[in-house]
Amino acid sequence: MYKYKIFNNIAEAGIRIFADNNFILDEANPDALILRSKALLKEDLSDSLYCIGRAGAGTNNIPIEEATNKGIVVFNTPGANANAVKELVVCGMLLASRGIIQGNIYSQSLSGQDSEELNKSMEAQKKSFKGNELKGKTLGIIGLGSIGSLLAQTAEVMGMKIIGYDPYISIDAAWRLPKDVEKADSMKMLLSNSDYISIHVPLVKDTKDLINKESLKFFKKGSKLINLSRGGIVNNKDIVEALNSNTIEKFVTDFPTPELVTRSNDFQDVILLPHLGASTNEAEENCALMAAEQISNFLNNGIIVNSVNFPAIKLGRKAEYRLVIINKNEPGMIGKITDEIGYKNINIADMTHKTRDSIGINLIDLEELPSEDLIDSIKEIEHVISVRLCG
Repeated sequence: MYKYKIFNNIAEAGIRIFADNNFILDEANPDALILRSKALLKEDLSDSLYCIGRAGAGTNNIPIEEATNKGIVVFNTPGANANAVKELVVCGMLLASRGIIQGNIYSQSLSGQDSEELNKSMEAQKKSFKGNELKGKTLGIIGLGSIGSLLAQTAEVMGMKIIGYDPYISIDAAWRLPKDVEKADSMKMLLSNSDYISIHVPLVKDTKDLINKESLKFFKKGSKLINLSRGGIVNNKDIVEALNSNTIEKFVTDFPTPELVTRSNDFQDVILLPHLGASTNEAEENCALMAAEQISNFLNNGIIVNSVNFPAIKLGRKAEYRLVIINKNEPGMIGKITDEIGYKNINIADMTHKTRDSIGINLIDLEELPSEDLIDSIKEIEHVISVRLCG
């Protein structure tokens, strides 16, 4: 019987998946962790832990390298919150274009006026909140994964022209794109031709400060930037300078910082949101369901889908007993493992082996129950990290 531990508030739909699999809540010795934004420490990676499920796409709150070294599979849930983020991007573009926030603040200041005075005041001032429509404007999307491709579909329906840039686009994502999306061969081309730019890439070493003083030189004058991806992708100091020089007209971000709060208090060219990108009931439920299903499939069958540190692996059951063996990616590991099984005169019904960078995983179906002695002998093989039996 597997055990799990919860960090943050996880939607009940996800917890029901664990109940359906007869998993039990155990804070002390969990086989799995499920979390949202909780920042894990190395100390949270206990020796009993097999996997971590992140109910969301970003995993920069998890010590991935340490988890990999201990043979702990880390899952995320790409696409589960894509619609929620997409809708907020559209909202951000409208907020940056139509004087909605400014008009609301002004309307609230009219308290105490009668109907006639109220109407006169609004008619006199509404021209100061005049904005522009999205139809006919060009949206540049940096990153064409689950969110970026969904945003492209919606923007096309709204009558926008779309430029996309993603040097690592997957085949599945490419299929989801509208046929009229213009593929930029460089980010410079996208930035210089877009009225709106929306960022949808993970925060990794290569994307840290992706939008900075140098890239801002290529922005179209008066363009608007929306960042609902990760705060570190945009250099906020350089953004403030770009706003001062009118290089960009508006900046909408889900990641307030002290300098941006100060800017938004003094000017109306920064719109701050308190990390609302995936904050919908539907997105939280989708992420919880996806994370819980991935954890359950791995613990019960060794199947891996959407891991950020392990290869995808799947094998249809050919026998009742399955060994899940994780090892360092070193030559000769398969032979050493199968030799130990052969020494015990146990027949292998089926098996598969996958590697990713420094790690490898084996799913081996056996025609009879392996003894503890066999499992211990496999554990003693050099470079084997963990061995467990899925009954």
